[in-house]
Amino acid sequence: MKERRLVACPQCGKVVEWTAQSAFRPFCSERCKLVDLGAWAAEAYRVPVADDRDEPDASETETK
Repeated sequence: MKERRLVACPQCGKVVEWTAQSAFRPFCSERCKLVDLGAWAAEAYRVPVADDRDEPDASETETK
């Protein structure tokens, strides 16, 4: 017997079943999917970048 796989919607936290029939997986609904897409489009999600101390930044480079 196949075990049911349940996941939490990344937007609202509602528990949904992860199956091929779940059209919006991992989201619970089209609304949650679109809210997440809007956050990406608005650049609300950011990946932190560590400064590389060995590389000079733009203000330290000379233009000749």
